[in-house]
Amino acid sequence: MSNVLDAQTVARRAAAVIDEVQTVIIGKREAVELAVIALLSGGHLLIEDIPGVGKTTLAKTLAKALGCSVKRVQFTPDLLPADITGTSIFNQRTSTFEFREGPVFANIVLADEINRATPKTQSSLLECMEEGQVTADGTTYELPKPFMVIATQNNIEAQGTYPLPEAQLDRFMIQIRIGYPGRSDESRILTQRGKNEALDGVRSILDTEQIQVLQEQVREIYVDSALRDYVVDISAATREHRLVLLGASPRASLALLRGGQAYAALQGRTYLLPDDIKRMAGPILCHRLMLRPDAKYNGTNVEAILDECLSSVAVPIVE
Repeated sequence: MSNVLDAQTVARRAAAVIDEVQTVIIGKREAVELAVIALLSGGHLLIEDIPGVGKTTLAKTLAKALGCSVKRVQFTPDLLPADITGTSIFNQRTSTFEFREGPVFANIVLADEINRATPKTQSSLLECMEEGQVTADGTTYELPKPFMVIATQNNIEAQGTYPLPEAQLDRFMIQIRIGYPGRSDESRILTQRGKNEALDGVRSILDTEQIQVLQEQVREIYVDSALRDYVVDISAATREHRLVLLGASPRASLALLRGGQAYAALQGRTYLLPDDIKRMAGPILCHRLMLRPDAKYNGTNVEAILDECLSSVAVPIVE
């Protein structure tokens, strides 16, 4: 596959990954699509939901369908930063210290129950997620490409957890929730899981080289200058809203633009539309907005405030 933009090929290969993941994650196509959009955009994914709805299963299934190296980290209160990034070990033969890579040195890192680790351990991912590298003992080590963190967390149980700080949340491009399955979908799950382990049959649809080419192609999706201004205006509206304490950052604006490009590519288009941006605004911006205390007292949620922000910004007409 060449580097010349071919949105139909991007859409076809992305659809193949989505269909493969859906053989395990039944009835949740929207959540799976958002996960693939995060991948194509070169971003990271946060899956937040109640226990037992398939958060870890979605992460594991997507990783297997991508056909690249995968490492899983079970986050616990006693986990240390070096347990994730790696540590230097003294080699008695050579009388030197050697760096032993941690589980973060993989294409896909599954950070399971990330909010159960201490803030110090959580922060060890900041450099990895933003710059694709690890610095240890004054030496910088490049992480493999592509690199994606898929983290899960339980949004119900608070005991023994440490909420992710705003700096960490801002590094996750997309946050999704899976939710309960429908009645017929849950019946299919019971039938499928009663016969075998669903993950065993998942095929690898892409490899690392193909993923990087698809990511490069997504960045070639045409963006009119008016749409860049539209993204900036949306972010500005979140910062100026009277009930928002912390609005969208410039990193969030860039994520919204790239997410819109990836969504357009999934539709087989070579150009971005305002609707692509509006479609991706919720999954990309909601987890980044911090509300003022009076908003919570009034029962106003972040989704309603984002809707107000989107309504207040004029939609550009793009030919």
